[in-house]
Amino acid sequence: MKKLLLMSAAAALISTGAMAQSTVVTTGTGHAAAVQIEPEYRTKIRTYVTEHKVRPVETREKIVIGQPVPREVELEAVPADWGPSLTKYRYVYSGERVMLVDPSTRTVVQEID
Repeated sequence: MKKLLLMSAAAALISTGAMAQSTVVTTGTGHAAAVQIEPEYRTKIRTYVTEHKVRPVETREKIVIGQPVPREVELEAVPADWGPSLTKYRYVYSGERVMLVDPSTRTVVQEID
């Protein structure tokens, strides 16, 4: 009987998790946690950068995931229409890529190309 109850509870948890939708899922630990963005928000981000003619920053070093953005690079606020889960981040536009940055560490957590 216990086994049946446990299996029923597990099935219920799995089915409710499948129904929930989220904009952003953060996986991993530490500074290099990966942020996953749904395709519809990726499109909004690309459109925003194009429509607002965001100028790319130029740096000596390539800006990459898991590494801090140089101090001289200004981090831009993430617009609300990129999704509510992304507003805690900042962004940098570099080399035709939008890089999401954790403002507390200045570490790049996701690249949107």
